[in-house]
Amino acid sequence: MKKNLLITGATGGIGKAICRLLQKKYDLIVVGRDKQRLENLDKEEISVKKKFVCDLSQTEQIKNLVENLVKHSIQIDVLVNNAGVTDDSLFIRMTTEKWDNVIKTNLNSNFLLTNLISKIMIKKKWGRIINITSVVGHTGNIGQSNYSASKAAIISMSKSIAIELAKRNITVNCISPGFIQTNMTEILSDDQKKNILQKIPIGEIGTPDDVAYCVEFLASEQSRYITGETIHVNGGLAML
Repeated sequence: MKKNLLITGATGGIGKAICRLLQKKYDLIVVGRDKQRLENLDKEEISVKKKFVCDLSQTEQIKNLVENLVKHSIQIDVLVNNAGVTDDSLFIRMTTEKWDNVIKTNLNSNFLLTNLISKIMIKKKWGRIINITSVVGHTGNIGQSNYSASKAAIISMSKSIAIELAKRNITVNCISPGFIQTNMTEILSDDQKKNILQKIPIGEIGTPDDVAYCVEFLASEQSRYITGETIHVNGGLAML
């Protein structure tokens, strides 16, 4: 019997790569803000068990999501907190609205969803929690004080949760991608991409599949003795 894997941000570049790779091993429960984009997963030959529209910046919608999981008797074995947004601005121009927008979606939703789902995992005495963070959570980045803060906080939070849940046979780990070929990097100019490539020892921007393979490992039994860790998928951009 397949385990159930819930992934947020399922319609993004990394999200779809994770779904495509893991759909044969797991029953996928996908979460996204855009109903049409969730429906389009079928057209991309991604097989899912259940789809949920949820704006992760809204606490009540997250609670309703988990209530629906319980209602449909769906117990989550693997949770992949992949959703994230950016709202960039130089720090001296950073507004409270921009700050809250990113913190609510990236950090607060991660806390609440993990909090609620982990209670289900505790009853099962097994679980995998995988948080997708970012290299800038370690290095910082111009114009991304809000985004960097949200990702750094997830890393620290994950370590604390990992300690608390370890004896329940639940692991909590982070994957920290560098520059990956997604919509976020497509908007970069050629000059920006050239400057980035000069900083990456491997000499190329990563693919969503590079992240997906790491998720596959951390979700498996082969990773049972790894918890509270961050695996960096960045081509050597930052060796932390």
